[in-house]
Amino acid sequence: MKFNIKIIYGLLLALAFVSCSSSDDDNKTPAFPYTQYGAPFEKMPKKEDAVIYQVNIRAFSQAGTLKGVQERLSQIQELGANVIYLMPIYPVGKERATGELGSPYAVKDYKAINPDFGTLQDLQTLVEEAHKKNMAVVLDWVANHTAWDNAWITQHKDWYQQDASGNIIIPPGTNYNDVAQLNFNNTEMKDAMIDAMSYWVYNANIDGFRCDYADFVPNNFWSDAISKLRKIKKNQTILMLAEGSKYNHFASGFDYTFGFNFFSTLEQLFKENKPATTIQDSNATEYANVYDPANKVVRYTSNHDVNLSDGTPLELFGGKKGSMATFVVAAYLKSIPMIYNGQEIGYDKRLNYFAKTPIDWSTADNEMLAEYKKIIAFRNASNALKTGEFTGYSSNSVSAFTMTKDSEKVFVLSNLTSSTVKHLIPSTLKGTWKDAFSGASVTVSSDVTLQPFQYLVLKN
Repeated sequence: MKFNIKIIYGLLLALAFVSCSSSDDDNKTPAFPYTQYGAPFEKMPKKEDAVIYQVNIRAFSQAGTLKGVQERLSQIQELGANVIYLMPIYPVGKERATGELGSPYAVKDYKAINPDFGTLQDLQTLVEEAHKKNMAVVLDWVANHTAWDNAWITQHKDWYQQDASGNIIIPPGTNYNDVAQLNFNNTEMKDAMIDAMSYWVYNANIDGFRCDYADFVPNNFWSDAISKLRKIKKNQTILMLAEGSKYNHFASGFDYTFGFNFFSTLEQLFKENKPATTIQDSNATEYANVYDPANKVVRYTSNHDVNLSDGTPLELFGGKKGSMATFVVAAYLKSIPMIYNGQEIGYDKRLNYFAKTPIDWSTADNEMLAEYKKIIAFRNASNALKTGEFTGYSSNSVSAFTMTKDSEKVFVLSNLTSSTVKHLIPSTLKGTWKDAFSGASVTVSSDVTLQPFQYLVLKN
């Protein structure tokens, strides 16, 4: 058989193109598919089972690296979380940068890892080790905009929105001067974006994405991206979280939306003395157009944005006791719970994610940590909390509700005030219950007295 040296050379070049990271040419959909790295994740959490742990890589360890995250995987697992959500791992733009190190959400290269954080191999190892502990890993994806020194700016100006004079613009209606607005009417850009998302599923075996600023990216892009991503892993689940509140995200294929309204309602309880019944109103608002019971809202008492801009849970929700009473409601009321790194140890400092502000884990409040573990462990064991039907019984001071699934009923009462209160119990809920945490028998009569920020979680 004769070999044509030009054909062989051409094939070698093509293979080299496929195997390289995208820094050389990350602007085209590859002619060949990527090779899937890593083994299938057999213990991928079902979407209703997810407990999300958000990692700010810059703050999570003294080193501020992916290896620093890997070193604390056991602590995340022991907390009861099973989905690790990494804030953006990509190189950060320096042009027009905000803050000391620039925003992680100003992405310079969608297919590279910030060298401050480590290497692709570090991410691969982190994902492998997380999988061994039955935890999924999702990446933060910034689809709406890029850094000003992203190669797309010079190579594909038409991939960006422009003003009447032909100048690329910042995201409309914002003061995000460090990023440039992408143009979702451009098919090539959308293909390149989906290719970049696919790159991480193939090359790091990641399990999904938390999609930044999702409300401002067209739904037809999301539906196209999600359907293509899900084909990569075939029968395996890919978890998709929209950092947005539009109900049609679910139609686009997202598993979860973001509880913006719920969090702001919690803040109003403490800042403006709003009644606890408004939590029920917020729940109704967020689920008003959600018809599939499998779809859920992610709820939290902290994340990277509100931690920096508004304050820690300790600042916002009445100190340690108040923040725990609030977390119980956020974790149990028809939600997918999300914890921001450090809140579980009662860390009382805000984390500036534009700089390195390492968490001092040695300051852990072990009593609070034990309480977080207890709350999450019961959620993990309760089908009623994961997929049950919600019924509200709140008053001005107490967030009270039941979650019911088949024969299991959970009754939650949380006093969200700094006063002792008496909460009236409807006749249908009177009787003998068990304390969900201790298993002790609890008799509920016509009313229950709750101490400041006390909460009771009962099961039938």
